[in-house]
Formats: sequence, structure tokens, C-alpha cells
Amino acid sequence: MRRNGEVAFQESENSSEEDVEEVTDESDSGDDVAPSSPQKGKGRAKEDSSIIVQTAFDAYFTYNKPGRVQTSSNVFSQLVLPLSAEEYRDAIDSTLKKPRTLQPSLLKEGHRGYLFSRFTCELEEGFNILCYGLGSKRRVLNQFATDVCSKRGHVVVVNGFQPDLNVKDVLNSVESIPDIQDLELSSTNIDRQARRIHDFFASHKTHLYLIIHNIDGAPLRATKTQSILALLGQNPRIHIIASVDHINAPLLWSSSETSSRKPGEIAPCSIPSRGFSWLWHDLTTLAPYDFELAFADRSSLSGAHTGGARKKTDTLAAQNATAMSETAASHILASVTQKAKKLFALLGKRQLQAIEGADDGSAGNLQQFGMGYDVLFASARDGFIATNETALRALLGEFRDHNLILSGPAASGGGELLWIPMRKERLANVLRSLDAQ
Repeated sequence: MRRNGEVAFQESENSSEEDVEEVTDESDSGDDVAPSSPQKGKGRAKEDSSIIVQTAFDAYFTYNKPGRVQTSSNVFSQLVLPLSAEEYRDAIDSTLKKPRTLQPSLLKEGHRGYLFSRFTCELEEGFNILCYGLGSKRRVLNQFATDVCSKRGHVVVVNGFQPDLNVKDVLNSVESIPDIQDLELSSTNIDRQARRIHDFFASHKTHLYLIIHNIDGAPLRATKTQSILALLGQNPRIHIIASVDHINAPLLWSSSETSSRKPGEIAPCSIPSRGFSWLWHDLTTLAPYDFELAFADRSSLSGAHTGGARKKTDTLAAQNATAMSETAASHILASVTQKAKKLFALLGKRQLQAIEGADDGSAGNLQQFGMGYDVLFASARDGFIATNETALRALLGEFRDHNLILSGPAASGGGELLWIPMRKERLANVLRSLDAQ
């Protein structure tokens, strides 16, 4: 019996060793499938140490790791070429069906007289008027200045939408009034100027009416500018009639500046307070902003969102490869010498040849069709246009000052590239007119 038991024990022991060897072989085979039920032995311990099962939470962040943002340099404004002023005007005039012009009843002849009389009464009570609403308010306020304010005192109209405006221009316009011109100008500092104007109208019985179009314009948003205007606005004989169009315009002033009241009388030697004493008026006209947008490049997508600043025109002309119009190029060419015209024609014909031989989709970037400075100098010397670099630089100077010829570094090989910022059709018309001359 003992011998049989020993044999049975040995057989069971051998079978367990075979099972362990089979599990070990499966784990070594490299199969990543996890076992469905836990197993005992050395093979299971080895398998748990080589496999990490991620939860759904870990897997989400593993496969959604933030990477580098993929952006494209092909913007829509480069694909759509801007129109010239003539093309834009012709396109607007060619529209057959124009929307019917809507006019609010507030601006009709009968209601307008009531509006102006209300403005006058509120100004006399020591308030300043701030108009808001959809549409241009320039024509209505100018008519109020002409019909009412000009008969009651001095009037100064300030176009706050002009990008080159500053508070110094406003103060100089006020000091150009004949009565103030007789004063001794002790300083040209804007604080001294504002204090001098304030003291003058505090001690005289004349009134000043400041018509400020777009007091929320970019040139007038500075804290210093608003402080100067607030000083003038607290004078009981200086009346401000302004307009705003920006939705965040009320954030320009604090509550104390908005709700302050003008004093009855001010001594010239006293320290004046600052504030606007606004009374808000809804002056919805639904009129187009034609005059306000005259300083914006409405024919270009890149110039429409820049605020229309005239001071940015040169910058936009340098950045926009097709910014030059035929009219502007003709005016510039009419004031240069014959050699300069020949140099322009030489560069323009080379550029036209390069554009015609390229793909139409790349016509927006004219810098790639530019002509190297060394090549241009060699061609100008062969054509007896400029015999040395000094003469060539002098001929190019007039065109560069007016952005008719732009320059930049070459993409490969170094050197300088020169090109004309005009579309193919416009450049061809200008060269055709030069040949006719």
C-alpha cells in the first residue's frame, strides 16, 4: 500500500510540473491576451509583471495628448485680391436693386426741431449730451451745430474717427478762436492749454460748443485725452455734444465722471473738477457710415478689420502685395523723369513675364516675381538708364517713398529683390499708358 501511495504521489507531482511548464511556455510566446481566470504559480506572477491594463480614464488622456497646433499660411485674404477705388465704386453703382433707405421718425423735419430744442434746454441746465444708436450720427449733429450752436457761441467740430487726430489738435483748434488768440500763450503743454481754455471761458460770457464725433474713437480713448476733455466738460460755458458707436464705450469713464454735475460759477483761480455730466440719447439714424469709413480700405479684406486708419495706409501698402492702384501709379509716374519711367517700365515688363509664366494661384504674392537688384542694375546699365549704383538708387528713391516699388530680401541666395505692388491687369494698363506716351 505504501508503495502504491508513493507512486500515486509521484504521478500527481509530475503532472503539476507539466502544467507549470505549459503556462510558462504560453507566457513566453509573447501573446498579449490576458487570461480569463486567475492562475497560481510562477507563470502567473511573470505575466502580471509584464502587462499593464489601462483604465478608460488613462486611455482617454493617452490618446488625446495635446500636440503641436497645425495652422496653415494660406489665408482667405490672400486669395481674394483687393479692388481699386474705381473698381469698388463701379461695383457699387452697378447694383440694380438697392435697398430702400429707412429713416426713423425721430429725424423727420417736425421731430428734428423738437430734438434740437431739447438738446438746447439740457445744455443750458448744465449737462453734456452723449448720443448712441445704430447708424451714423454725424449729419444730425453737424446740422445741430449749424442751426443752433453757431448762433449761440463758438463751435469746434472734432472728428474722433480720424486716425491721425490727437488732443493737441483739439486744443489748438479751440485756441484759434479770435478771442482766445489775444491771450498770451505761456506754454504749449496740453495741461496748460486745457487749463488756459478752461479759465478763459470761466471768466467770459461766451460759450463754446464741442461737437465730437466718435468720442470713443481710437485716438481719443487714452486716459490722458479723456482727462483733458473731462476738464473742459466741467466748465458751465463749455458744452460737449458727442457720439459713440462702440458697444464698450461706457467703460471709458468712471461712475463719478459720468454722473458729475457742473458747478454754477467757477473762479478762474480755483482748481477745476473733472467730469462729463452725460445725458444719454438714443439717436438711431440707420444711416451708413460712409464718411467715417472713408479712412478704411473697404476694398480689401485685410484693410477692413484694421479700423481704417489712414496712418496705417503706408504699412498696409507695404504688406499688401497688390495695394497700389492705377490712378496712384499714374500720378507718381507723371512727376518723375524719363529715365525713372524707363526704369519702371523695365522692372514692370520683367515682372509681367514672370507672372505669366507662373501659376495663377500664386499671383497674390508678387515678391516671388521680383527682380534682383544686381540684375536690375545690369539691365539699367545696358539700357543707358543708370551708369552707376548712385544713379540707380536716386531713380528708385522716388518710387520707394511712394511704395510704388517695394524691396525685400531674396528667399534664397541672399541679395535684394525689387517688385511693383500691382496686380497683373493693373500693371499691364500702366505700362500700356507709358508706351503710348
